[in-house]
Amino acid sequence: MTENYCPQLTCISRAELVSSLSHALDMTEGQSEGHGVRCAWIGLNIGRQAGMPDHELANLYYTLLLKDIGCSSNAARICELYLADDLSFKRDIKSVNDSLPQILRFVLSHTGMKAGMSERFRSLLTIVTQGGQIARELIETRCQRGAEIVRRMRFPEEVARGILDLDEHWDGHGKPMSLAGTGISLYSRIALIAQVVDVFHTSEGKEAALKEVRQRAGGWFDPALVTAFEAAATQLGFWSVLASKNLQQTIISLAPEEKGEMMDEDYLDEVAAAFAQVVDSKSPFTAGHSDRVALFADMIAEEMKLSAETRRFLKRAALLHDLGKLGVSNQILDKAGKLTDEEWASVRHHPTQSRMILSRIGAFQELSRIAGDHHERLDGKGYPRGIKGEEISLETRIITVADIFDALTAERPYRSAMPVSKALEILRGDVGCAVDERCFKALETALGRLESVAA
Repeated sequence: MTENYCPQLTCISRAELVSSLSHALDMTEGQSEGHGVRCAWIGLNIGRQAGMPDHELANLYYTLLLKDIGCSSNAARICELYLADDLSFKRDIKSVNDSLPQILRFVLSHTGMKAGMSERFRSLLTIVTQGGQIARELIETRCQRGAEIVRRMRFPEEVARGILDLDEHWDGHGKPMSLAGTGISLYSRIALIAQVVDVFHTSEGKEAALKEVRQRAGGWFDPALVTAFEAAATQLGFWSVLASKNLQQTIISLAPEEKGEMMDEDYLDEVAAAFAQVVDSKSPFTAGHSDRVALFADMIAEEMKLSAETRRFLKRAALLHDLGKLGVSNQILDKAGKLTDEEWASVRHHPTQSRMILSRIGAFQELSRIAGDHHERLDGKGYPRGIKGEEISLETRIITVADIFDALTAERPYRSAMPVSKALEILRGDVGCAVDERCFKALETALGRLESVAA
């Protein structure tokens, strides 16, 4: 991208944006790619069979795509309590019902499997004695954070409520509020069925999904909605479309009419900030990281006299640069010791994931490349592509400097935060090989000006 050039992004629809970004939420839940989009297909068909009017189907549409938007917020806590990989934990727990033997088997097979015997025993003891309270805490954190984020994205309160009630059960034995029957949001009741259908259909097939839903009718699920699902499941094309590689385009084509809700630059900023919050919520060590990288990147861009439009575009890229970290386990992100080769490979894959998710959005092609290249180096020794020199855009170079600076000056599990002077000294040593000299000098000048104002 040339300096002071910024592509127009307002041609994107809200449905394309949200359905594409839902793939990031699939990662943080340990689900296979497209889980959110498949749930949207299943849930919309249930809603139609149940006779929901168009305005309710519109709210259901976005509830289904965004149902997991708060899930990153409890990842670190799961690792801490269960001494487990949060991604596999979240993936596997969706196959567990309320049966005590199933719950016990799950806890025993997912708690501290790589920990020492004494650590595992202490963890199991805590879970056995405080299991109900722990589960309630984890679900409440996730649901409340999810509701907060969708409100920030300008969705109506009905969508926020749909996310708040996602883990409530028809019989009143769900969490966190133990709501029952029609006291639970209709959107939540449908989303929970859709989620279970997709999990069992993906892992075991159509018959297993049908069997599981029938068994949970009257317990987890509203019996009338189970009947609606069974009717939908007999419709021509229901299962074949669900398995189609073009399902996302189908879902986009089914998007509700956005009456008076035009996509604009401010909305794109809000969505970028919301998903940055999702990413940064995953680990206590990354809290606020994306916001700070966006701030430092903007300071550099301003010092370099880039246009306001380019700076705005750059801030979005900075906010979304770490989207792929949602697919990295907190056992790796929060590890205090040295990473194994396998763990390091997982970390090195996150820029590729960021790029893959953002590239699903037609108007985000340039942004996806910038975000995906932020760990590349001028000398070609970066990752994931190993590109070098002029192959790395100016915008990427700016984000790279901002990202490294924030990483050095923030607390990390393996070291304390560095003073600004020490961080700048390290960056200065990397000029020409890892980082761009112009970008480094712009940051140094901007920080110096900030320090003089503060003094």
